[in-house]
Amino acid sequence: FFHLQKKRRAATARRQHLKSAMLQLAATEIEKEAAAKEVEKQNYLAEHCPPLSLPGSMQELQELCKKLHAKIESVDEERYDTEVKLQKTNKELEDLSQKLFDLRGKFKRPPLRRVRMSADAMLRALLGSKHKVCMDLRANLKQVKKEDTEKEKDLRDVGDWRKNIEEKSGMEGRKKMFEAGE
Repeated sequence: FFHLQKKRRAATARRQHLKSAMLQLAATEIEKEAAAKEVEKQNYLAEHCPPLSLPGSMQELQELCKKLHAKIESVDEERYDTEVKLQKTNKELEDLSQKLFDLRGKFKRPPLRRVRMSADAMLRALLGSKHKVCMDLRANLKQVKKEDTEKEKDLRDVGDWRKNIEEKSGMEGRKKMFEAGE
């Protein structure tokens, strides 16, 4: 039992030692990379950006400003060109990936939105501008004439409670009710 515990302790101690050694190695590598990047940056700046020497006369200073403006313009043009190239390649990538999806038979369905549309608008969207037919659904309905009989008229008069209320309201209505009761 004690022998196993001793082995476990030794294994964990060895693991801890290896882990700390690896961390120290990684830290030194990171420091070396940072120093190499700094040296590379200094070399690039020394090569591409010469030290600034300000001339004493006004005319030389104006010429220096003109040179700097010309350099800025050229850099901006390069940046714009690279941006356009990047957009173009991104568009080509999207087109190629869409073609790949189409070739595989997998189609990414776009999110659909509900749209309220009349029948005319729907036919116009499907058939294009050559659609001239008007879809007036009520135009094709059959006209039904209702015959007014005396019986229906009486029922309607009795059934319309609003009419009776209006007739009986006020002094005129009370007078009629009193005369009808006599």
